[in-house]
Amino acid sequence: MAIPQQVARGHLVLTPRQPLVAGGEAEDFEASVKRLLGQGYRLLIADLNAVTAIDSAGIRALVRAHTSAGRVGGSFRIARPTSHTLELLKVARLDNVLSVYDSIHEAKQQAFKWREIVTIALGIAACLLIAAIGIEWRIPQGGAAGAGSLTAPDAASGALWATPWGYPFSELVQLLSAGVIAVFVTHVQKLHQKDRPMNRSMEQAQVLLAVAGALIMIIIGSSLARAFGIAGAAGIIRFRTPVEDPKDVTVLFLLMGLGMACGIGALPIAALGALFLAAAIVVLDKLVAVKPRVMLVEMTASGREFPLAHVVSVFAQYGVTWEPLEFTQGDEAEMTYRTTLPAHVSIDEVTEVLVGGGKHGLSAVSWEPPKKS
Repeated sequence: MAIPQQVARGHLVLTPRQPLVAGGEAEDFEASVKRLLGQGYRLLIADLNAVTAIDSAGIRALVRAHTSAGRVGGSFRIARPTSHTLELLKVARLDNVLSVYDSIHEAKQQAFKWREIVTIALGIAACLLIAAIGIEWRIPQGGAAGAGSLTAPDAASGALWATPWGYPFSELVQLLSAGVIAVFVTHVQKLHQKDRPMNRSMEQAQVLLAVAGALIMIIIGSSLARAFGIAGAAGIIRFRTPVEDPKDVTVLFLLMGLGMACGIGALPIAALGALFLAAAIVVLDKLVAVKPRVMLVEMTASGREFPLAHVVSVFAQYGVTWEPLEFTQGDEAEMTYRTTLPAHVSIDEVTEVLVGGGKHGLSAVSWEPPKKS
């Protein structure tokens, strides 16, 4: 189904003129949206004024279009739905989930991202507050500037510097500072990592690692014996979950360093370092282009016939370039391709469409990066 398109004020307006029902039309609409997202369009509007009928398959196509656009940092909006379409969306309780507008003009209006702006502003304010607290705490009661941690001993008397809250509340503030800094940096990274969304485990790991760094430095203090003891205990731990992206490894390492800075009482350095790291993430995301991914994909058919036409159509739908490498035929047909995927394309989504519940003849699809020679 060819869907009329027009570009207006940065938005691509889709105007389907056939019923969005199972049997081809709904599936074609969903494929068109994914193809356009693969071509780089990010602001899509579906003008449904000419859609006279829609069923569960059409509703599913709209939901998947909304999800696919959100996955790559775009938006999918619905304009001018008929009363029948709007009623079905309300029955399915999707009228508040999907972005539905009464006119194309309203759909084109850019919603200001107040929540993201407020969150970033609060993070910056928290970092500045942490820096201010750190600067205040680095001044001993006598008025002379200190050069050590918050609890460094006085050279003459051996007494500890007094702090506004005193031990152990100063250590609690250090741990809280590490956590706040890590949450701020992780949130900025999450907002500017559109090609591969962060999972929940990685977000929590980054925050906990920064807090762990602070806690370790608080425990060690100036004790060499404690340092060796913690190093020995850390050697027992084995992390078996690989981190594939070098950027994630680097951010983890930097957050560990910021947490350690909090642990030794260098709160101004940690806070300003967090602001610098957040700014670097944003700048690098804007300056460095995301490169396509090269992957080897092995497909197994459920019989001797390989569904070549289906595979080629799916690759074309997602903008995947391909090169056949090996074909074997026995009780089952197997084909291996060398593919290049656009950075924003989800491998899981492509796999789901390829397999399609087995109705296209594929029983298994596996991906892996090419081995380095």
